[in-house]
Amino acid sequence: MLKKISFIGLIAMAALSTMSLTNAPAVAEEPAEVNYTKYCASCHGEKVEAFVDRKWKHGDKKSDIFNSITHGYPDAGMPTWKEVLTPKEIEKLADLIVENLAGVEQYKFANKPTSNIFKSDGMTIVLDTIATGFDSPWGFTQLPSNDYLITDRAGVLYLVDQKRNKTAIKGTPEVYAQGQGGLLDVTLHPQYEQNGWIYLSYSKFKMEDGAKVNTTAIVRGKIKDNNWVEAQEIFEAKPYTKTSFHYGSRITFDKKGHLFFSVGERGMEKVFPQSLDNDNGKIHRLNDDGTVPADNPYKNTDHPSIYSFGQRNPQGLTTNPWTDDIWETEHGPRGGDEINIIKAGKNYGWPVITYGINYDGKPISAISKKDGMEQPISYFIPSIAPSGLTFVTGDKYPAWKGNLMIGSLRFNYLNRVEVKNNKVVKQEKVLINVGRMRNVKQGRDGYLYVGVESPGMVFRLKPTVLK
Repeated sequence: MLKKISFIGLIAMAALSTMSLTNAPAVAEEPAEVNYTKYCASCHGEKVEAFVDRKWKHGDKKSDIFNSITHGYPDAGMPTWKEVLTPKEIEKLADLIVENLAGVEQYKFANKPTSNIFKSDGMTIVLDTIATGFDSPWGFTQLPSNDYLITDRAGVLYLVDQKRNKTAIKGTPEVYAQGQGGLLDVTLHPQYEQNGWIYLSYSKFKMEDGAKVNTTAIVRGKIKDNNWVEAQEIFEAKPYTKTSFHYGSRITFDKKGHLFFSVGERGMEKVFPQSLDNDNGKIHRLNDDGTVPADNPYKNTDHPSIYSFGQRNPQGLTTNPWTDDIWETEHGPRGGDEINIIKAGKNYGWPVITYGINYDGKPISAISKKDGMEQPISYFIPSIAPSGLTFVTGDKYPAWKGNLMIGSLRFNYLNRVEVKNNKVVKQEKVLINVGRMRNVKQGRDGYLYVGVESPGMVFRLKPTVLK
């Protein structure tokens, strides 16, 4: 009897033990976003949507990604995570990555245009070719005669008339036409009809210690008998560098007649953008003759033209025609292209804060926000490589009036941005696959003009309203 009771007791104890194990609380599985931040961000960057913009050596299907996370590739520096994460957590991570891959897939436009007619929300656009035969039609402006001035980055300023005849203007500055350098932006003085001043940005070079160095420079002059005359150089960024990229170089005037222009950080993000002892990685403001406005934020320093800093490579700059604010787009690295409103004395964060990662896939910064540094109005992940930008005014494009138009170099289209109260509320991809879009500008005649590369052409956008 005792033996029987002992046996029954043992059975009961075992049952209780099993119940205890069965009912014990399981270790909580972390959400995929938490695990990405905890285990992945230090190597792949804060934003998973930037990380996924890559070539997937071992496949980008869910099963491929699951296997990569589970087993890793230790010889290539990718650890195995099966001892740290549960299979369910790994599956959720794979789902998160696949979900964000859609952000990249949206830019894979399969078809080339079959005609010069493009449809948009509320509009049909017909591309009208006004000029061809460029290397890179970088800058554009329209004269009161309705003829055009177009810069070719290779180093030539062209006058293009209404019959599409191109005339090279002689005597413009010799440029450093290497890498991203060359003859860049062009714009007219707000009182051009009275004074005839035209402004150019370009990559200027000189010899220093036996080597060629270069920088971003601004010059103004006039055109007489197809010659560049009365030239006055009003700015050169210092110091010069040996690099041949990130010149910035866009120019715009505000309604008070101040000249704003951008200078890139020349690829030296750890040296220039956060320091006020140089001109690179900045937005600058001068009077039209190159003198320094009395209310510039750093007027009493060795670099008094600085208006804002912490910029990377701003290749879009325009004046909001309703508010007179200066709007800017700048290139991020892999992700983190930005739309900013430029304010006096403000720090825009590069490279301390960024929504992008480096081209090699490694993080540039662990943070995207910091006190004392401005947040963008909006940002792009993946990077679209924004070029020129312009606001749409007038009545020629009723469905687009008030919109901001941004060219995409990387994905070959025009990005239409609806803005309300300084916030982006909607975007649309227009002119898909028309070409590597270097510039977009609204002319004096109210039409939009775009310049594309490879081959270099400039188009007028002729609108019709959809019925």
